[in-house]
Amino acid sequence: MSASELHVVTGAFGYSGRYITARLLAAGHRVRTLTNSPHRTNPFGDAVEARPLAFDQPDELANSLKGAAVLYNTYWVRFTHGNFSHAGAVENTLTLFAVAKAAGVGRIVHVSITNPSEDSPLPYFAGKARLERALRESGIPHSILRPAVLFGKEDILINNIAWCLRRFPCFAVFGDGQYRLQPIYVDDLAELAVAQGRANGNHLVDAIGPETFTYRELVHQLGALIGKRRFIISVPPALGLAAGWLLGRFTGDVVITREEIAGLTQGLLCTPSPPVGATRLTDWARENSATLGIRYASELARRRNRLAPYDRL
Repeated sequence: MSASELHVVTGAFGYSGRYITARLLAAGHRVRTLTNSPHRTNPFGDAVEARPLAFDQPDELANSLKGAAVLYNTYWVRFTHGNFSHAGAVENTLTLFAVAKAAGVGRIVHVSITNPSEDSPLPYFAGKARLERALRESGIPHSILRPAVLFGKEDILINNIAWCLRRFPCFAVFGDGQYRLQPIYVDDLAELAVAQGRANGNHLVDAIGPETFTYRELVHQLGALIGKRRFIISVPPALGLAAGWLLGRFTGDVVITREEIAGLTQGLLCTPSPPVGATRLTDWARENSATLGIRYASELARRRNRLAPYDRL
């Protein structure tokens, strides 16, 4: 693979796509991004060309993908709200795969989720499984990466747990809090994605980090690391959802959804696979303890404001 080949990344001004792009540029590749936020602050300047993620204009999308050696797809939506939905994200991604094949894209590296299943009653996990099947059936050489939870500077989940710990005298976990999760550092995922862009054949990788926590342990350790040890209480998931709704009214955001609680408590963010990431969440949180959770990170603000950098919203 030549360093001057064109690599296309969806969402280079966002979260995981930004880290993938940084690694591709460091390797000397030519990078183009497909984005729904073409006017968002571009951290890469003239080094990255931005084109619209024009799902409704397949000819324009095909032109943007023409000549690409690898497409790194990070596009997805966290929950259904307003004018975006899981169903819409599935249809858009199917369009992206079909156009990529027609445009002759050499390889696709696709970001999925741990434990997807088309039989799942949870649209997030069912939708991700549908896309994995579509990519396999496309015949395009590919790698599918299945992260559980990402953490990093622009993260939402870990940051907002810390935000709550800084502001409230106790922290409520759903049920007993003994379900597990395996966070991976976003730049470790980016390193894996770029390595898979160089691979041959088809690969399926559970992209998990080196530490496994119960949810209760995760909250406890984050509190200790930022100097905000709190009493952790167990609440029924329905009560936790109601509390999240109230907090969402205060923050103007969707803090947690019923489906996210179900995926968490059903253990879908944990696998028996060996870790592929090297960065420990506890080490990273300790190094960033002075700033972790200082500001609330809003999912909806990132979707409404298409200009400001992710880490300022």
